[in-house]
Amino acid sequence: MIKNNRITSRDDDFAQWYTDIVKQAHLASYTSVKGCIVFEPYAYAIWENMQKVLDDKFKATGHENVYMPMFIPESLLKKEGEHVEGFAPEVAWVTHGGSNPLDEKLCVRPTSETLFCEYYSKVVNSYRDLPKLCNQWCSVVRWEKNTRPFLRTREFLWQEGHTIHETAEEAEKETYQMLNIYKDLFENYLAIPVVVGKKTEKEKFAGAEYTLTIEALMYDGISLQSATSHYFGQKFSKPFDVKFTDRNNQLSYAYQTSWGTTSRMIGAVIMVHGDDNGLVLPPRIAPKQAVIVTIKNTDEVLNTAKSLEDELKQAGVRVFTDNSDKSAGFKFAEHEMKGVPIRVEIGPRDLAEGKVVLARRDTNEKVTCDLKEVKDKVITLLDDIHNNMFDTAKKRNESKTYVCKTFEEAREIINTKPGFIKAMWCGDQECELKMKELRGMKSRCIPFEEEHLSDTCVVCGKKAKHMVYWGIQY
Repeated sequence: MIKNNRITSRDDDFAQWYTDIVKQAHLASYTSVKGCIVFEPYAYAIWENMQKVLDDKFKATGHENVYMPMFIPESLLKKEGEHVEGFAPEVAWVTHGGSNPLDEKLCVRPTSETLFCEYYSKVVNSYRDLPKLCNQWCSVVRWEKNTRPFLRTREFLWQEGHTIHETAEEAEKETYQMLNIYKDLFENYLAIPVVVGKKTEKEKFAGAEYTLTIEALMYDGISLQSATSHYFGQKFSKPFDVKFTDRNNQLSYAYQTSWGTTSRMIGAVIMVHGDDNGLVLPPRIAPKQAVIVTIKNTDEVLNTAKSLEDELKQAGVRVFTDNSDKSAGFKFAEHEMKGVPIRVEIGPRDLAEGKVVLARRDTNEKVTCDLKEVKDKVITLLDDIHNNMFDTAKKRNESKTYVCKTFEEAREIINTKPGFIKAMWCGDQECELKMKELRGMKSRCIPFEEEHLSDTCVVCGKKAKHMVYWGIQY
């Protein structure tokens, strides 16, 4: 494979490499509003495939889609103090309707907990009304200072689930169930290995009792919070008066959850799997899983391409044919840039022998295949590509995950070869803040399955309470 000169090498300048891919693969276009992007058709098609996977899983677990207003009155946002304090620096406000000042300013939703609470307080009366399992697909606005397409934008696409329950046990079960759905999405569809666990008190969602998280590691060793699931207990239901008549005919406050992921998943796919020739898309969310490229547009080549396309479509493969008059080399490079998992090359010379060439985007390997075996081979290859992409990312993560037992070891690692740092922690927030002095490194999560690395905290040397994953974040 010839190096694509339109893309900076990811090992030379990872940030520029990322920008080059976003532009060259036609994923996003910048707009006149800083931090707001156009999702070009190819990126939106990737998002739609991710969305469909999640939407099907949500509905299979009893959730229904709703839609809330995009504006939140200031008085409503302020009802839960910890929540509003956490979001205040990022809120965008509407102060005028036309040329007239509003009686009360409205925030453009940064998240919709308050709106769902107001709704639930009106529609829930009895335990027989519970649970309420709702999800919303929408965009939200957070006034980020430093922006980058898909990873941090001022407006972004996401889903936010909001549920209320009769008991704490039921709500906590929901919190863990939704985290597992996200884990399934990342590992079995995006081919991205993740670490799952609980956020520290300092890093939890504003207003939550606790936050569960999925953390992914990018090619450059920087971590990305990829999805979160929050248990609210009654911290929202009490100020918003979300209560119901329970089984003992007493008024009780509901127990709540919230969970979500965003279009930054597109950025994660780019940064975990992409290479110096463009995107490398996981087959299960690729808009097109295979492209048939004609080498010469003879009648025999075109007819064979059409027949193969029909056969693959009937087998459930997302496939299209590129029979444009561009050169074969140009077409190969174009589909490599877009990360199409499999390329089927059809030319007169191979057809004379009853064969075609199959090229894998993940390894760049080419194999010759009998024409009658193409369908079965493509279907098998799609799973092989997914598994290889996942295994490659997992091995890289393992090579970039370090055990540190002293603060100086952590300093050396994060300054020279960033990645996940596993280290023991005493539970004191001062030690957590001390770790942040190392290039802004934060606690990523306390994993569900903790390892005993030592008896003492990596910072202060006191008795350790937890093993924590630490890392620099996007």
